[in-house]
Amino acid sequence: MKKRRVWSITPPVLILGTALLLAVGVTYFLNRIVFFAELGLTVSVIAVAFGWMIYTRRGIHSTLLSVAESLDQTSKDSLSSSPLPVVVCSEQGEILWYNVIFQNEVLENNAVYGESLSVITGGPNAADLSKKKFVDVSYGSRRYTAYISKVTSDDTALYVLYYIENTRYKKVFEEYMLSRPSVVLIYIDNMDELLQNARESERAQISGKVETLLEDWTSKTSGLLRRFASDRFLLIVEQRHLQQIILQKFDILDKVRSVQTGANISVTLSIGVGQGATLRESEQLARQAIDMALGRGGDQAAVKTKNGFDFYGGVSRGIERRTKVRTRVVASALQELIESSDNVLVMGHRFSDLDCLGAATALASCIRGLGKCANVVVKQSQSLTPELIKRYIDSGFGDLFLEPDDALLNISGKTLLIITDTHNPNLVESEEILQAAETVVVIDHHRKMVDHIDNAVIFFHEPYASSASEMVAEMLQYIDGINMSRLDAESLLAGIMLDTRSFVFKAGVRTFEAAAYLRRLGADTVEVKRMFSGSIETYKEKADIVAETQMYKQAAIAVDRSGLGGQLRIAAAQAADEMLYIKGVEASFVLFADEDSVNISARSLGDFNVQLVMEAMGGGGHLTMAGARLANTTLEQAYNSLIEVIDRYKQDQHSRALSLKNAY
Repeated sequence: MKKRRVWSITPPVLILGTALLLAVGVTYFLNRIVFFAELGLTVSVIAVAFGWMIYTRRGIHSTLLSVAESLDQTSKDSLSSSPLPVVVCSEQGEILWYNVIFQNEVLENNAVYGESLSVITGGPNAADLSKKKFVDVSYGSRRYTAYISKVTSDDTALYVLYYIENTRYKKVFEEYMLSRPSVVLIYIDNMDELLQNARESERAQISGKVETLLEDWTSKTSGLLRRFASDRFLLIVEQRHLQQIILQKFDILDKVRSVQTGANISVTLSIGVGQGATLRESEQLARQAIDMALGRGGDQAAVKTKNGFDFYGGVSRGIERRTKVRTRVVASALQELIESSDNVLVMGHRFSDLDCLGAATALASCIRGLGKCANVVVKQSQSLTPELIKRYIDSGFGDLFLEPDDALLNISGKTLLIITDTHNPNLVESEEILQAAETVVVIDHHRKMVDHIDNAVIFFHEPYASSASEMVAEMLQYIDGINMSRLDAESLLAGIMLDTRSFVFKAGVRTFEAAAYLRRLGADTVEVKRMFSGSIETYKEKADIVAETQMYKQAAIAVDRSGLGGQLRIAAAQAADEMLYIKGVEASFVLFADEDSVNISARSLGDFNVQLVMEAMGGGGHLTMAGARLANTTLEQAYNSLIEVIDRYKQDQHSRALSLKNAY
């Protein structure tokens, strides 16, 4: 903090008294009656001031005597003759005494008796005195470490502080920390798609533009940028410059996104940052971060921290991957696991929907066709797809479904557990089954969350896919011996239609290819549509929710107060979809209470990233479809939290737009 001159008690009193007497003397020549009145008042004020000064000094002296009585002669001598600056203060942090060295070296000959230690030297405050053994203190251009010792006499507690100057050491330490190297991995997300139909000259131009932007971005730092593959870069940068990059929220993402090809496809980057004790550890952490950024759809930066990950960007739609090489590799590996297992359990998330259960039932049914025992783990009473379950039961496949408690009894060392439509261990149908299974496979399309299943032997994660059903439909084409029934094909098609909202959102080329494959297997779109039919009660509930819609910054928000709780899940999701058709709406949010928690269903048309909003509230999902569950909260609290998060999201969007505008 800034150093300021602190006057002792006596000089101000003397100066004030002299000034008042001079003023009274002038009055003598103007009006003698006023003169005598002012003289009496002035003398009284000076007397009171000196009386207060004497009282204060006696109080300090009395306190110091009590300190002296509690110390032996050796301690008294050590405080006065200590080679270190020493100060004694009260429990409230009031300065009572200090030695000559403290006054000369720390205070530079200022007198500060009775002042607050935290005000004079920047610390410690009264709370630090009783809780800490030492504190770091700054005074002027010097740095100190103050070691605190408590002295008790009768009912009075005093604190003796020994100041050790370590300015040079702390500056060296700060420089060391600021110069620590961090590893930054930079991947171009969609290089294959960008160059697929481009001419050779265009390929060089696109690559050159991106590299130029990266070089300009890193030229402001002392970092080292190197390309180690056609679409990958390595940056070694000091901590001081990394802090600036983070403060600017990785504005390079916006600059690179402005580069477009002849096919009007924007270039996007994924960035992973690792900060470890060594360069090797930093590189490993950077790889974890880049995997997380890619798993969330790319076009963002992930910074690995002690508490997990911090994310920046992620505002655009993911670029569809058209190659199916990875799908074939995963299908081959999954087939080997199926053949080597005794039985297979397929499980989705709680409150299973058509995508979750459609993918699970079709996969389990096809695995049965390979001669393996396979079941779907689902709580039928909580599933949001009773029509799908009924179709399998009516077709004679009722034994396909197992309740979690029954499935737990069927787990052995050679059981294969396949998780569909989620990768969060806290959201699966049964956490006990997940913990009991030794071999786990994950198939999911949601953007990767920090809390993900980390013990999967196969983690088939495609955030570019429209649905888990699309991923399963693709994969089953590459497993030998699969004979998919019409019912299985309709289940998968229903899952695709649910998450794409009848092929409107996030439906890519591979989505239609998967749908065409299922159609060739006999999937009837009319029968699929019937799976979406609901009761008249659900329809009325949806209408009631939509009627409560309020607009806030291009977001439609509805709060259901009917108290029906979990029964509203289907109606809330449908209402959120319906609200997107309101003119001027970019995103929709439906809030409803369920016991002691509040659920939020969020939807968008793509320009508003509801995933970022829901993640800020502890949830997750996709750019156009997300949700959150807030425990131990009320509808009012959840609504206020949502408004705050939307405000922050809009502010970030505005800041990003201004930054990009200023950059060009």
